[in-house]
Amino acid sequence: MRFLTLADELPYASCVATIGFFDGVHRGHQFLIHQVMRCAAERGLASLLVTFRRHPRQVMQAAYQPQLLSTFEEKCSLLSATGADCCATLDFSRELAAMSARQFMEEVLKDRLSVRVLVIGYDHRFGHDRTAGFADYVNYGRELGMEVLHAEPFSLGGVNVSSSVVRACLREGEVGMATRCLGRPYALSGVVVNGFHEGHGLGYPTANLQPDDACKLVPKGGVYAVWASGHMDERRQRGLGMLNIGTRPTLDNGDVQSIEVHLLDFQGDLYGRRLTLEFVSRLRDERKFRNKGELTHQLRMDEQAVRELLSEH
Repeated sequence: MRFLTLADELPYASCVATIGFFDGVHRGHQFLIHQVMRCAAERGLASLLVTFRRHPRQVMQAAYQPQLLSTFEEKCSLLSATGADCCATLDFSRELAAMSARQFMEEVLKDRLSVRVLVIGYDHRFGHDRTAGFADYVNYGRELGMEVLHAEPFSLGGVNVSSSVVRACLREGEVGMATRCLGRPYALSGVVVNGFHEGHGLGYPTANLQPDDACKLVPKGGVYAVWASGHMDERRQRGLGMLNIGTRPTLDNGDVQSIEVHLLDFQGDLYGRRLTLEFVSRLRDERKFRNKGELTHQLRMDEQAVRELLSEH
């Protein structure tokens, strides 16, 4: 895939395009992109994805903190894996936000990106006049010499897959359903930083993860079975992980949320190293135990559950 900005010379004469923020590049996005690619192949044109570097609301509302499913770098990697020809990444600005849908179609899509066919996601709207709908886009396209097509949605169990649906699953700890919607396990990446150092005394030393992006969504608190990958020593490894997201109430560590993973069958120093955690299953809620002995007993049970779950994946 070739990544473009509006200032670049186009590597094609005309294209079939779609536009979206594509947070998470879930199976709904993938289904839309494949429709774009199929349409482009039928017409002998290039396929183009148009997206934004930052969430539009971050530009318009300085205090807005999106709960992202993917960082910009992760999104670009996932979009590249779809096999589309090009991706135009736009820097969302107040000037761009002030454009009407018709202006955007003419000045950006037609004049700058040479879009001949625009495929609209089933629920997508753009332009400051977000009251405009698909019928309006078709009319604007007719005036501009641009064909506008409506994409089919992708559904699971009667629910149209969207970024909002995936976020709702993760906020409820339903990581299995999130995996089905994404087409892969949801993942958090970050650097291992100093934590509370309580795990060593319990026989379960943990790596305290600081996510790369504070805007990345952290799933509902609790204990999870995860795959952990990264350069744990001098080589990249992937292993079984027992993850706790929460405030560690048994150990009275206050109300600050931590993301701590115990790597099964691993011994070594992980401080300063980057890890990626892939969520497989949620085991239980975090809860307060009467003493450390009870907590250790529960951790042994959690470890057995993690081993059994991950042996199936």
